[in-house]
Amino acid sequence: MSFLVKTAGWLGSVLAILALIIALLKQVIGFIGFLTMVIKIGIVLLFILLFVGVAALVFKAWQSGQRRKE
Repeated sequence: MSFLVKTAGWLGSVLAILALIIALLKQVIGFIGFLTMVIKIGIVLLFILLFVGVAALVFKAWQSGQRRKE
């Protein structure tokens, strides 16, 4: 009977450690997914700002050209 209790205790410990490792890996994968989403949003916002900046420069140059004609 003592052997059965020792085996059950050892097996339970191993299963508990495996469950903790699996839970940790799920959290790490979720965190990596969150970070990649933040990076993607940052890149999109950077391109939007770049396009707005280029549009502002083009508009400024166009206005400057209009003033010279007058």
